[in-house]
Amino acid sequence: MPKPEVSASYQELSEDVERVSENPTEETEGEMEVHEDSSSVILPDGELGTTTPSLRFSKTCLKNVFSVILLFIYLLLMAVAVFLVYQTISDFREKLKHPVMSVTYKEVSLYDAPGIAFYPGKARLLSCKHHYYDHIPPLINPGQPGDIECTTQRINYTDPFTNQTMKYALIVQGPRDVKKRELVFLQFHLNETDQDFSAIDYLLFSSFQEFVSSPEKAKFMKDCESSYSSWKFSGGFRTWVKMSLVKTKEEDGSETVEFKQETSVVNYIDQRTKPRSDQLFFVVFEWKDPFIQTVQDIITANPWNMIALLCGIFLALFKAADFAKLSVKWMIKIRRRHLKRTRQVTNHIS
Repeated sequence: MPKPEVSASYQELSEDVERVSENPTEETEGEMEVHEDSSSVILPDGELGTTTPSLRFSKTCLKNVFSVILLFIYLLLMAVAVFLVYQTISDFREKLKHPVMSVTYKEVSLYDAPGIAFYPGKARLLSCKHHYYDHIPPLINPGQPGDIECTTQRINYTDPFTNQTMKYALIVQGPRDVKKRELVFLQFHLNETDQDFSAIDYLLFSSFQEFVSSPEKAKFMKDCESSYSSWKFSGGFRTWVKMSLVKTKEEDGSETVEFKQETSVVNYIDQRTKPRSDQLFFVVFEWKDPFIQTVQDIITANPWNMIALLCGIFLALFKAADFAKLSVKWMIKIRRRHLKRTRQVTNHIS
């Protein structure tokens, strides 16, 4: 009985072949539909290739790296700003402790006539004259009393250091006109001395007029002797004193006056015929130049400059902190977005 079944199946196969040969287009269209269906299946991202996710990952990584670098740069700038704040405050305090000395010069044509206090002891004033343009005429009868053309005053007062010894002072008005090179030439005579060396002390103070107008001249001279230095000039010489005035302004606003001196000494050739045991003293006072020197301490630290600098530094600090905060937030946002995409891809693949 198997032969009839084989013949039947063979007949069916023959019929199918004849049907395909008669309608070949229908079979081709069916195969194309199968291929299109298979190609229309959505594959996961891992199956499509790794080019696009790798590119996205590299961009995200670069952004994170640049963000970290910028964050460290701004942290470094913040550290530098903090150091500058500390250094600025330290410099300001240092400048407050150590002010800078400022020296200015003021040109004048006439000085206030200074006072010259002589302490001659046993010596006697023979002559006193004002001359101009550095010219001193030859001496006439040296050692003999001559003309006293200077304004002078005599005063006695107690020694400010001992308060016991009485001192005798001869106050002479000094030169004024610096443009005409005014000078004062004085001659003293000491008849006898029991000392090995002979000299006369003198003291300079700022204003002869203040001494004249002072109601207590003794107290005025005691204060001058306590405040100013005294000098000496020797007998047998002509001592030329060139004065310059220095004013110093104190922190409390007060002003002190000091004299600077340049002296030159010339030997006196005594041409008197008879030998004598007396001693002659010659001294000249003149202004060195027409400039009054003013000295004062100046604090170079300007608080407004420091405040402006600190404001700029603090503004930079706040801007840097704000940028760092935004950078951190942006990094966290990028990280969350990357993790979210990773979870989506994982879930899709699964």
